[in-house]
Amino acid sequence: MSKVCIFFATGYEEIEALTVVDILRRAEIDVDMISVTGEKTVTSSHNITVEMDKLFNEVNFENVDMLVLPGGMPGTTNLEAFEPLMDKVDEFYNNGKYVAAICAAPSILGHKGILKGKTACSYPTFESHLEGAEVSKKAAVVDGNVITGRGMGAAIPFALAILTELKGSEEAEAMKEKIVYESRI
Repeated sequence: MSKVCIFFATGYEEIEALTVVDILRRAEIDVDMISVTGEKTVTSSHNITVEMDKLFNEVNFENVDMLVLPGGMPGTTNLEAFEPLMDKVDEFYNNGKYVAAICAAPSILGHKGILKGKTACSYPTFESHLEGAEVSKKAAVVDGNVITGRGMGAAIPFALAILTELKGSEEAEAMKEKIVYESRI
């Protein structure tokens, strides 16, 4: 079974974060919501407080297959400022494990040099931060072990791209039907 950790910092974008959690859990993928704040509850950019499964220092990363960074402001800035997470992003990417980011969060991958020579997408005002990438306008892009999404409106395609990578396109197609999702993007 695949294992995914999604990271929450104060000011995260709730739809981007929780849509991924919801769709992956529906697909019976083991997903942990991880706080980087040192507290079990984290408040979003729209003042929605959610209780996390674990604190960062409680995570055993040995069996984790993917790290997911939701966007939002100042959530993205707060994630990027949390050095232990940034070290894990580097480690996962360098070891061929998946890193995924949506909206403003792909800027983190750009700043780290992870997107050089890759195709990626982000929220339009963050495209200049996708350093070295070919910028796409697609809702979600998979390039090797990097998955990026454009923004809140792309949360379902982003989650489905993650699901496709972890469990295959048949599982993602079945999920689309299950959640009555019809792509118009």
